[in-house]
Amino acid sequence: MNLLQEYLAYLSIEKGLAPNTLEAYERDLVRYIRYCAERFSTINEIDLAAIQEYLALLSKLGAAPSSLSRAGASIKGFHTFLFSEHLSDHNPSDNVVLPKAPKKLPDVLSLNEAQALLEQDFDITALGRRDRAILELLYGCGLRVSELCGLNLGDIYHEDQILHVVGKGSKERIIPYMGSAKSALEDYLSLGRNLLYTKKEGLKGQDPRAVFLNARGKRITRQAVFAIVSNYGEKVGIEKLHPHTLRHSFASHLLNGGADLRVLQEMLGHADISTTQIYTHLDLTYVRAEYLHAHPRAQE
Repeated sequence: MNLLQEYLAYLSIEKGLAPNTLEAYERDLVRYIRYCAERFSTINEIDLAAIQEYLALLSKLGAAPSSLSRAGASIKGFHTFLFSEHLSDHNPSDNVVLPKAPKKLPDVLSLNEAQALLEQDFDITALGRRDRAILELLYGCGLRVSELCGLNLGDIYHEDQILHVVGKGSKERIIPYMGSAKSALEDYLSLGRNLLYTKKEGLKGQDPRAVFLNARGKRITRQAVFAIVSNYGEKVGIEKLHPHTLRHSFASHLLNGGADLRVLQEMLGHADISTTQIYTHLDLTYVRAEYLHAHPRAQE
């Protein structure tokens, strides 16, 4: 476990991995280390067969291919680190073949569903105005939940209508906010936020920088956003709506509207365009129709 803490510190400090990613690595590796501790006295006794048997056990217990792939990657990274830092005398994971996780197309809303969600009746209260702004920004700007919760007043450039967003790995990007997203955000900031902040003025834990606040005037949490999105989804018949579905819908609808893939990559904050390209597979009917409409030889 001491070796694990060294590895996690390396991932945090040297690699700059996000806390959620670190937690996932830690969960995978704690389980792996406990498995190995029951069978081996030292880290140097672990061999390729032991790793393969462990992954086979996870599969037998019903682990999904994506979970197996992540667990295998965690183990490979752990042993590679130990060997490179001379904390073990060999790397038993060198020849581990990771199972490929199948690419799962993200869930997206139809245009009609998005319209129903965002045009439903919101309470004309501070919380109602806040909730509308949250939904509009998640869908209108493709924000991750963590990015929305971390948004500060200084990140909003009203004149230019852009947001300064800090994403995964502390990577910064600029996203325009326009139309109904702009209207909802400005409505909340002018008629809702101050009521939430001053309601419990002086309360410990309040953050004067935070854009989105809870009923106690504190910065809103991820869990609260999950609940808000799910609740408003149910009101219009969309069951178990997740904030990330709004981000996926933002990407899919932009692409279907003709947005350039590279521009979309920048707006989503994807380091690799291959991550963005998954959205090109979402609507094959649309792709075929566009081809028939636009390609000079499509009708021949």
